[in-house]
Amino acid sequence: MQLIVRAALALALLLSGSDGTWAQQKTQAPAAAPAPPSLPVSLEQALYLIRSTLLTLNDANRTGNYTVLRDLAAPDFQARNTAADLGLNFLDLRRRNFDLYGVALLAPQFTDAPALDPQGMLRLAGYFPTQPQQIKFDLTFQIVAGQWRLFAIAIATPDAASAQPQPQAAPARPAAPAQKKSP
Repeated sequence: MQLIVRAALALALLLSGSDGTWAQQKTQAPAAAPAPPSLPVSLEQALYLIRSTLLTLNDANRTGNYTVLRDLAAPDFQARNTAADLGLNFLDLRRRNFDLYGVALLAPQFTDAPALDPQGMLRLAGYFPTQPQQIKFDLTFQIVAGQWRLFAIAIATPDAASAQPQPQAAPARPAAPAQKKSP
């Protein structure tokens, strides 16, 4: 019986004039449009890097202990910044009790697309549309042992109403002491 079924299938294929490629041609997807330029990291990974860095900074500001922020950073950042240096650099945020937890809930608005610089550093710059002040960030990350680690950080908290027309923040300086701006 199986022999008869096989013979019937073979005869059907012969009579149709098909060599089997017809089915493959019919099921192929149409040619895809050219892919947009790829980002150095996925948007999810960029969001993780931004949020984890700013929430670690927030914890450091709340406790006055900047060792975890420093220890999670790239070795070049660690060499140029002591925990005490970071405490001084973010003293204004700490004194104002500025809460960075809004970054956990809101989506950042990128002022520039995530990009690699000529040295292979990842730059993420933008702001969180918090009220009454925005949280502007300019972060640079370096690959260390296969992981992106903080290399430079700049944070500003301009008034939300006046932040839109201002030019974008200056690029983060490589492994320089952390920068901050006051409103």
